[in-house]
Parts: sequence; C-alpha cells; structure tokens
Amino acid sequence: MRGWHDKYEQAGLTIVGVHSPEFFWEKPLAKVAEATKRLAIKFPVVQDNGFDIWRRYGVRAWPTILLVDRKGVIRYSHIGEGAYQKTEAMITQLLAERS
Repeated sequence: MRGWHDKYEQAGLTIVGVHSPEFFWEKPLAKVAEATKRLAIKFPVVQDNGFDIWRRYGVRAWPTILLVDRKGVIRYSHIGEGAYQKTEAMITQLLAERS
C-alpha cells in the first residue's frame, strides 16, 4: 500500500489504513503510532478497536483490501495477501473514471 500511495496519490488515490487489532496488545494507540512511524506509513491509519469499521464493511479476515470509488461504492475487495497486479489494475481503472 505504501508503494501505491507513493505512485498514485497525486492522481487522486486516497488510502486510509484501518487497524482492527487481532490481539489485546495491539490495542494501545501508542503501539499503533509507533508502528506507523517505524514502517514509514505516510497515509492516515484509524484505530478500530471496537471493530465498528470492520463490521460496517463486512470484513472477515486480515488483511482485506477494499477499493471504493468516487461515489463511495465498494468496487473491489481482496482478502489475504497477493493479487497485487489485479488490485493495482483496478486502482488505475478507478482513477481513470470520471465522477
């Protein structure tokens, strides 16, 4: 996601990371802030300790990528690692669309 952020931010891509902790020790804000700094994450990361965002978007597993179009419609989802080329192709397709 860091690479896509760097490559497509100027074209209009907005990435928002959502941290839904799997384990209790992943819940403290300080740990999330430290990890985003250590991993050089430049996009915003929200903390979802109550899994409200997770449930709202129907997420079932870590990691899950959702691509939402300019109108707020989920147009693509991928659960798990992989499918990077397919995901990037969808990013470029959505960025090329006009609102």
